[in-house]
Amino acid sequence: MSGLHPLVEVRDLAKHFAVGGGWFSQPQFVRALDGVSFEIRRGEALALVGESGSGKTTLGRCLLRLLEPTRGRVLCEGVDLLRLGPHDLRPYRRRLQIVFQDPAGSLNPRMRVGDAVSEPIHVHGIAKGVEARERLVSLFREVGLDPQLARRFPHELSGGQKQRVGIARALSVEPEFLVLDEPVSALDVSVQAQVLNLLRTLREIRDLTYLFIGHDLAVVRHVADRVAVMYLGKLVEVASANDLYRQPRHPYTVSLLSAAPTPDPTAPSRRIVLEGDPPSPRTIPPGCPFNRRCPHHRKDDRCRTEVPPLRQIAPGHIAACHYAEVPLTTPAMENTED
Repeated sequence: MSGLHPLVEVRDLAKHFAVGGGWFSQPQFVRALDGVSFEIRRGEALALVGESGSGKTTLGRCLLRLLEPTRGRVLCEGVDLLRLGPHDLRPYRRRLQIVFQDPAGSLNPRMRVGDAVSEPIHVHGIAKGVEARERLVSLFREVGLDPQLARRFPHELSGGQKQRVGIARALSVEPEFLVLDEPVSALDVSVQAQVLNLLRTLREIRDLTYLFIGHDLAVVRHVADRVAVMYLGKLVEVASANDLYRQPRHPYTVSLLSAAPTPDPTAPSRRIVLEGDPPSPRTIPPGCPFNRRCPHHRKDDRCRTEVPPLRQIAPGHIAACHYAEVPLTTPAMENTED
């Protein structure tokens, strides 16, 4: 890790979407994000994990102001991006970039992929003419693509090639920080490994900082220095990757880890099967939002009435559980599958 000072800080970030409402009724609000705070140090890779609908992608887009948050602050080296106008925000558009989940959907089907990568170079006035063309060739080679592919349209490329084009486009403006929104979830397993290795190499060569959004903890383990776990728009646990995989403190994290596949087919299954579905973000229950599905043997009335604060359990390890200090690997904690 190249720096100890935060490059990006998120403070009490919230995003509420109005749903319904009309002439005779008030709209309801979906709390996609509800008071999220964390920081990412320069050169660090922070992974953000959780089930679908937990608010991961919304957070990444609010951080870059692709969505406007309801409240909160997003600081880049002390500058609040949410208070900047379009002109002042422009330099930060170069510094903070995104790689989208769907490589096909993020590319214009009527634009050659070389033009898609070159467009940000021209828009930001980074290079022109021969220099711009040389930069395009260099970017294609850097992400493992033949420069001849620049003349093709997106439908002529494979999924892995299209995602490499997306990465090249993000790198074209020389960013410092990348939001990687599930960048390998739409790819075949063999291609996933190639793209993950590419992202690790680029991080080392370019000294990049990552927010890696994903749901597969087996994938996250190979790229993250720290892991933040989200549930219903809130962070429920944050720790170094080593600490979180070795000793998770929140029951939701334990259940996610138990669902990760094991390469040994003879190993006994220790998967924790959660009951029911996550509550609707429109009507989050009182107390701990995870209490209705929680398999913890210490669960009690306190969990149903009192929201657990996100607190430090060990140095560098925080969790939002009333009983985070209680070991979670007891037989009473696990619903094992036969």
